Amino acid sequence: MSDQAVPDSSEPDGPEPDGPEPDSPDADELPGVDAPPTPTTPAGPAPRRSAGTVVAVVAVVAVVVAALVFILGRSSSDHEADTSGQVVGRPAPSLVATTTKGEKLDLGSLKGKWVLVNFFATWCPPCVAEHPQLVAFSQRNKDRAAVVSVAFDEPAPAIEQFFADKGGDWDVVAKDTGSIVLDYGVVKLPESYLIAPDGTVVEKLAGGVTADGLEKKIADYEAQGKGSG
Repeated sequence: MSDQAVPDSSEPDGPEPDGPEPDSPDADELPGVDAPPTPTTPAGPAPRRSAGTVVAVVAVVAVVVAALVFILGRSSSDHEADTSGQVVGRPAPSLVATTTKGEKLDLGSLKGKWVLVNFFATWCPPCVAEHPQLVAFSQRNKDRAAVVSVAFDEPAPAIEQFFADKGGDWDVVAKDTGSIVLDYGVVKLPESYLIAPDGTVVEKLAGGVTADGLEKKIADYEAQGKGSG
């Protein structure tokens, strides 16, 4: 009987690649991709996902992405004039409340000045970014304009600390603000309403404002003779 070579079973079926494999990012470092779970021996065949489940997941993701795009798209500063607000062109809704300092605020007592009613929250990043501009506007226009802020769902001590850290000394309302929000038709934060000296709401400002932008708007309205007290 002739000798016949028996293949060594320890040899690989195919050739080994030369050198180390090319570097590739770990799965848990890829942006927006979850790291795969540690592989385990399955007890049986993996269940198949139905086409309906996949479609439903894709639809939910699409809705979330669309919502984020909408929100981010409305957060830029110095928006064009927005006259779509429910109160624009009308007398400003009554605003009588107690400030975070325990003092009474009556918006009607500010007639004769330009007033910016600003809706904000300390946990809102665009609101925090806008705040220095409100401080500058208030300081530069004390004789002819006033700022009134309406805070969302925060205790007075937190608001007072925010103003102590960031500056600003105007009136802030933080208690029972739900009716004020409804009266002005606030949609998102930050949102401001510019009120002329005669008490008429002349513009809704969605998104952050700047001191220069507000002063320009006021100058333009005064040149048009709008809202003079």
